[in-house]
Amino acid sequence: MSIRTILSNCVKTLSNGKCDVRFAVRTFYTYSPEPFHPLPDRAPVWKTAEDAVTAIKSHDKVFVHGAAATPFLLLEAMKDYGMKGSLKNVSVFHIHTEGDASYTQPEYEGIFRSNSLFIGSNVRKAVNEGRADFTPIFLSEIPLLFRRNIIKLDVVMISVSPPDKHGFCTLGPSVDCTRAAVQNAKHIIGLINPRMPRTFGDTAIHMSHFDCMVETDQPLLAHEPMPLTEQEKRIGMHIAGNLVPDGATLQMGIGSIPDAVLQQLTHHRDLGIHTEMFSDKVMELVENGCVTNAHKKVYTGKMVSSFVIGSQKLYKFLDNNPFVMLLDVAYVNHTAVIRQNPKVTAINSCIEVDTTGQVVSDSIGSRMYSGVGGQIDFIRGAALGHDGLGKPIIAMPSTTAKGASKIVSSLKPGAGVVTTRAHVHYVVTEFGIAYLFGKNLRQRAYELIRIAHPTHREALEKASFEHLKCMPSP
Repeated sequence: MSIRTILSNCVKTLSNGKCDVRFAVRTFYTYSPEPFHPLPDRAPVWKTAEDAVTAIKSHDKVFVHGAAATPFLLLEAMKDYGMKGSLKNVSVFHIHTEGDASYTQPEYEGIFRSNSLFIGSNVRKAVNEGRADFTPIFLSEIPLLFRRNIIKLDVVMISVSPPDKHGFCTLGPSVDCTRAAVQNAKHIIGLINPRMPRTFGDTAIHMSHFDCMVETDQPLLAHEPMPLTEQEKRIGMHIAGNLVPDGATLQMGIGSIPDAVLQQLTHHRDLGIHTEMFSDKVMELVENGCVTNAHKKVYTGKMVSSFVIGSQKLYKFLDNNPFVMLLDVAYVNHTAVIRQNPKVTAINSCIEVDTTGQVVSDSIGSRMYSGVGGQIDFIRGAALGHDGLGKPIIAMPSTTAKGASKIVSSLKPGAGVVTTRAHVHYVVTEFGIAYLFGKNLRQRAYELIRIAHPTHREALEKASFEHLKCMPSP
């Protein structure tokens, strides 16, 4: 297809005296929106970041690559252009991003409005002050927003590894929902960074699909593992010693509790990885020979994830490593896919749990904190495992940093339940393991009070008696 034919299908509008030429539908061949095949007679225009972001117009919907692939240079240029170009009402969609997200500061209100599909710490204040939005959604279903045109994207800004000799770039450490965004946007801006690891799976994009490319050479933002508390170490020991058998397929997130569990698995064998994301401790298990993926039914012999974030060492481990497959999160987190693997062990954390088993994971009372993410995707996938050996686990310290109990008789007003009491199987604190599946409310209260901090047990028991009109008991 010639450039002339392609351009005849473009939308042309006049804005700020410039001709805005963007694709109305991102489909060069009528049968496929895939950004993988090379397009004859088409190449991106190389621009500066400042010139590239002038493709953004008032009222546009812009998607931004997230996690370790956050395109800092493009975001900074977008922020400056928003002010200089007198932009209005630009919606910026993303999962959690790194950096300061300065476009969400009060002075940019009315120019940009962030819409988090998962809230990161850099936009949390703006969300809770009403200057930014949050959309509650399962991580596995975010791609549907783009594929069903519920959110019609005008521009996507992504970071990619440099093109190889065939012209293929990759999405580096973050495929997640980004591939779906690329497939359905009108205008694609690629930030070429030689520090981006070249990855395998659903990551490849041929450079002919980009409208413009920008060069940079910046290290990816690193997250080094944090020292573990004694609480977290005990939680890790409970889970690793009692709930994770050899040959288990693991799902975990980032943070101290997943790290505490993974640190205790160094003597396990034939572990498999099928998870929405992973960090450094998984790499260490691979280096220790604990991860073989030998028993997995989905991508046997390979680790599966949708994004990766961690240290610079982890990004080097990821580079050109065919042992790791980074796939579209709609596939990775699909319950029907997860349940095929053996002994699926899903380890997720939360903010608070009430004595009936309701799990709050995305808010502290009415104050939004994070998001729904993939917790339910994997909790359900583990529970429905074909082999009947899956273990859905919610793990948390028994108290907050201020000493308040995280096991409560009643949830805080406005708190959002992410995992319902019907979904919960295992809840773990430093004081032990509560198994709730099949238990009635009286039994659940007993099990949860048993693993609460001792200083709070009496009060929880009294409150449960008031609610249930009987004593919690096994």
